[in-house]
Amino acid sequence: MKSRITERIMLLQDEDLLEVIETILNSDVTEERVHLNSYQIKMLEMSEKDIANGNLISESDLRKDDSKWMD
Repeated sequence: MKSRITERIMLLQDEDLLEVIETILNSDVTEERVHLNSYQIKMLEMSEKDIANGNLISESDLRKDDSKWMD
């Protein structure tokens, strides 16, 4: 697959398309670490517990609840 992609890239003349490809390839290389504070970690832990316990709400139910608050 890499060889096929490389061959196709080598034949490209469209500079705009080459720039897009370069952007995609560069975005894959960079890994940005996110540092969470203790409050954020606690909230994520609570969310994971909610998911494990089935404490979920569907998107449609959430929208209905939101519309009640907006009235």
